[in-house]
Amino acid sequence: MSAEPHIPAEPAFSFAFQPIVDTVAREIVAWEALIRGMWDEPAWQVLNQVSPLHFHLFDQTARSAAIALAGRLGIDRPLHLNFLPQSLASYPKSLLTTLEAAHEAGLPIGRIVLEAPEAELVEDRAHFAGLLKEYRKLGLRLAIDDFGAAWADLNILADLQPDQIKLDMRLIRSIERPGTRQAIVRAIRLACFELNIDVIAEGVETLAEYTWLADQNIRHFQGYLFARPAFEAFPPAHFPQTAEEAATSARPVASSRPQPARSKKRA
Repeated sequence: MSAEPHIPAEPAFSFAFQPIVDTVAREIVAWEALIRGMWDEPAWQVLNQVSPLHFHLFDQTARSAAIALAGRLGIDRPLHLNFLPQSLASYPKSLLTTLEAAHEAGLPIGRIVLEAPEAELVEDRAHFAGLLKEYRKLGLRLAIDDFGAAWADLNILADLQPDQIKLDMRLIRSIERPGTRQAIVRAIRLACFELNIDVIAEGVETLAEYTWLADQNIRHFQGYLFARPAFEAFPPAHFPQTAEEAATSARPVASSRPQPARSKKRA
């Protein structure tokens, strides 16, 4: 049974889907559901119609709708869903509808990834972690979205022990240029490696950004360089090559077979 009442006068909405890719395995490893209007209008046009009094209930309803649509489209990868931590704080049973929607869509709980913005996690991490604990025992996964947008506090990784983080795109933009942001990204990646947390570079748009990040041993990416969101569809992904990758693939491979001697042509 649903934990909360239905939201009155909610705006009409649907979703676009954007892939998260593994550039080492060269495959799509997950999808993120991005809210849109019924005619593919941008997210802000939908969210501006939601009353602040009902925003966290709308967050709950939107997750269920995204799961249902992904199920109808035949999703066979993990699904990333935007999630407001305050929804759980206000309505501790609010994630029950997410679990119900996953069951109805035939999507295993272990394939549901909740993306919680870092900025909303700063104030009361312990309380949030406690509320989420029972759901995570069932297999629900947690990603910290926009990591580095607030305080880039590495303690949050130890406090919440997320399965993944998504680097804030403001850290990513023009990351190939030497500067303090490169040092920050290196520190985050090292901490995540030690804590067994996957790092996803989000909002990657250029080959230069991808090349620098790949050189830091980051393998999971999301952004226009790989695929734009597709309305009510799962788009194919493009896998660019860094200069080093291109050179490696172009290098001739020595054959282990002896080459047959060429016969001389008769005059």
